[in-house]
Amino acid sequence: MAKVSGNKHQPVYQMPSNPAAVRTKKYALPAKKYIGLAMLHFLKSQYKWSLIPMALILINAILNLTGVYPNLWIYITVVVATILYVLFWLIQFAGITQLAQYKPMFEKFQYEIDSRQILMKINQKEGSIMKWEQIQDAYKDKEGYVLVISKGQFIYLPFTIFNSEHEHKMFERIMKQKDYLKA
Repeated sequence: MAKVSGNKHQPVYQMPSNPAAVRTKKYALPAKKYIGLAMLHFLKSQYKWSLIPMALILINAILNLTGVYPNLWIYITVVVATILYVLFWLIQFAGITQLAQYKPMFEKFQYEIDSRQILMKINQKEGSIMKWEQIQDAYKDKEGYVLVISKGQFIYLPFTIFNSEHEHKMFERIMKQKDYLKA
């Protein structure tokens, strides 16, 4: 951040800006949208673990049909454990929306995006910079773009926040250059 002289007792910080950057409208991520996207990302990343409950049910079905070990409790246990596991993560993601340390994720930001960084501005003088290297994954869904930072942390950019179709296409071009979207 560049220091701009104002009152010598209170420094004012001005965020550096790139004139060729894609600028968006201000946008705040709604809590419900966050929970939905976080759960979707979680389920996509954990789908391979769903084979364990299916394997347990299949093994139990074989044991029941052959008469080696007839029981029904394993079906109930596997289903309840799976539901509790998913419910646990749902509660975790819902709790994030209430914690003070995660409040910045739900503030209104104006984004300035170029090939070097993503500048997230709260106002003209305050904000933060995120380098593209911090983005682990990104994808496009039917309503916008999701830039995944870590499990439970991401930037959501709906199509409606772009000021023009040209800026939308420029952002998509940057995403393709960074290999986050398929060309």
